[in-house]
Amino acid sequence: MDTSMLCPRFEKGMQILSKRWNGLIIYQLLNGPQRFCSIQSSLPVSGRLLSERLKDLEHEGMVVRHVYPETPVRIEYELTQKGLALETVIRGIQDWSQAWVQPGEQQAECEYTQAAK
Repeated sequence: MDTSMLCPRFEKGMQILSKRWNGLIIYQLLNGPQRFCSIQSSLPVSGRLLSERLKDLEHEGMVVRHVYPETPVRIEYELTQKGLALETVIRGIQDWSQAWVQPGEQQAECEYTQAAK
């Protein structure tokens, strides 16, 4: 492999994955096609920002948007082959974080607050 192409490609890949919410959106879509409201309800993100991130991922060829001509119109988002190819990476990060990452004080408070309700 040409080493001059390794760093720019790796950097671009990291930029895509590290953009806030992209990794979690991809993680959510690993469960299969989903409607916008389903994705939004699973993540603490505004509709405007989620829409922006889905458009970015669609532009990168990782997500495809399906519009079904029904009344009302149904729109679903799904990972492409390019997006699905990240499953081992995303699952690897999930496994690593379960083994090595401790929840922060803020996360622990959120879990405690939810448990108290």
